Amino acid sequence: MQAPHAEMFEHIQCYACGGDDPSPLCEAEDDLTGKPGRFHFVKCRACGLAYQNPRLGLPSISAYYDDEYIAHRKKTDWGWLTPLYRRAMNKHDRDKAALVSGYVDLNSESRLLDVGCGAGTFLAWMRQTHGLSATGVDFKDLSQTPWLKDLTFRCGLFYEQNFEDQRFDLITMWHFLEHDYDPPRTLKHAAQLLSDKGRLVIEVPRLDSLSARLYGNRWPGLQAPQHTVLFDRESLQSMVRSAGLEIVEYLPYGAFPSYFYLFAGLAFKLLKGRGLNLERAILPYFLGQAALLPVLLFEKRLNLAMQTVVCLRQGANGG
Repeated sequence: MQAPHAEMFEHIQCYACGGDDPSPLCEAEDDLTGKPGRFHFVKCRACGLAYQNPRLGLPSISAYYDDEYIAHRKKTDWGWLTPLYRRAMNKHDRDKAALVSGYVDLNSESRLLDVGCGAGTFLAWMRQTHGLSATGVDFKDLSQTPWLKDLTFRCGLFYEQNFEDQRFDLITMWHFLEHDYDPPRTLKHAAQLLSDKGRLVIEVPRLDSLSARLYGNRWPGLQAPQHTVLFDRESLQSMVRSAGLEIVEYLPYGAFPSYFYLFAGLAFKLLKGRGLNLERAILPYFLGQAALLPVLLFEKRLNLAMQTVVCLRQGANGG
């Protein structure tokens, strides 16, 4: 794969305020896969939002979401480490379920929409656990993955999906919004799709986190060029409110393991853009996780990498 050409990029204005006077923030590479290219992040002087500019146009970005992209999780056989891998992946979905259970009561009549659903394992887990109606949206066609086989799947951009009169009791965006090409439009669309008692749960990397300060332009939260927006606490909450959503609670952590950011950031520093070989990294990953377990027990207090907001429609539930 060759580095992207200049004509593949597009100049954009600030997603949040429409301003067009950014200051340089950092330059990043595709540290995860090692695909060529250098990508620039800027910070809006008017409102402070950080975003990639110029960004790859939609026709060009798809090459960076190939079958090896980590969220698609097609590989399941990791040799003698397979039980550990499966346990980690299942725990991730259980942690998501545990997080949302504190904000919405789910049963067989409930309707769940997962935006940026990837391989669909979370949807499958929630359907199995609650017997609910589960729908996933992803811009890559993953309908043939085994976890999406008996679920409703829509391929395309979320904000272009027409759900007619459908409303959802829970909408989740697990590390989706930072990939989006029009985050304000996406949030407004989600607000319109929430039922009266519905909740929207958004988890993204946190730009003002300890891991971001530690790793700088090798921070895994940059994940160039797939990540188009970088949210700190203030910019995330501001964009959510501007979309007509009321914040129920802000959490300086998420369901995604912050340890992955600590491990990958160190690997990216050492590899310097050559890409992370998951086959070779899986054993050191689990060994490092065991070694750092005492620190990770305090993850919710340390602001290591993640942030989550739980929202409802403005005016719903008497708000």
